[in-house]
Amino acid sequence: MVTKRKNSCFSQSQLEAIAAALGDTSEGLTGSEIGHLLATCRMSDPTPTGTNKRDRLYNAFAESQNSRQDRRAVLAFIRYSMKPERYARCPKRFEPMRTNLNRALAFAGLAVDESGKLSAGEPARTLSEAERRAQALKETLTARGVHPDVLRFCQAELVADDYFHAVLEATKSIADKIRNRTGLGDDGAILVDRALGGDPPMLAVNAFRMESEKGEQRGFANLVKGVFGMFRNPTAHAPRIHWAMNESDAEDLLSLASLIHRRLDSAHMPARA
Repeated sequence: MVTKRKNSCFSQSQLEAIAAALGDTSEGLTGSEIGHLLATCRMSDPTPTGTNKRDRLYNAFAESQNSRQDRRAVLAFIRYSMKPERYARCPKRFEPMRTNLNRALAFAGLAVDESGKLSAGEPARTLSEAERRAQALKETLTARGVHPDVLRFCQAELVADDYFHAVLEATKSIADKIRNRTGLGDDGAILVDRALGGDPPMLAVNAFRMESEKGEQRGFANLVKGVFGMFRNPTAHAPRIHWAMNESDAEDLLSLASLIHRRLDSAHMPARA
C-alpha cells in the first residue's frame, strides 16, 4: 500500500514520464482503454481527440492534479490500468508496459509489482549515477567474458534501482532462449522439464549417451530451475524495496546467466524415436 501525505503531487516531468509509458505507441494502452479508465477513475478527458495518447493522458493527469491538489486519481488510474486480469486475453502486453511504467515511477519512489500493486520506496538516484553504475557493471562482466545476450541488460535504466530490473530481465531471457530453441510456450519449471528433461530431452547439453552425460543433463536442468526459483520468482513477485540486490550479487547472477546461455547455445536436439 502506498502511503504518502495527502497533498503529495507528481512533478510535471514525472507526469510526463508516466503518461509516456502508459500511452506508448506500441506497448501502451489503446485509445478506448484510456477513455474507459479515465471514466472509471472519474477523471476528465480534456483532449479526447486531436492529440496522441501520451499527450491525452498527460492533459488528463495534469488537470486532475491541479483541480484536486493531490495525485490520488492518478494513482488510481495506474492501479486500474495495471490490474493483471485486464491482460488475461493478451498477457504479453503486461510486462513490457509494467517495465516502462516502473522506469517512469522510479524517480517518484514508486513501483508496480507483478500483481499490479503499487509499492513505495526511496526515489531512484540520478541518471548520471545510474549510467556510471551501468558502465562499471558492464566493464566487470565484459572482463569476465560474459555472454553478449546478458550484457545487453546492463543499461542505465535497468540498473538505476539496485540492479532489480537488470537481474529480472536477464533471468527472463533464459526462458526466452529456451522457448526460441524449442518452440514451447511454457514458463518456469514446466518449461525446463519439457525442454531439458526426458529421455531424450528436446535440448541436450551433451551427447546424452553415457550415464554421466545424462546426470550432467539433469544437473543442468536443476540449475536452470534453481535460478528461476531463487532469483526470478522473488524479484518478479516481491516489491523491489524488499529484494536486496547489490552489485556483487548482480555480477555473480549475471555470470551464472551467461553460463546457462552458452550451454543453451551449444545444445542440440537429439533425434526422437
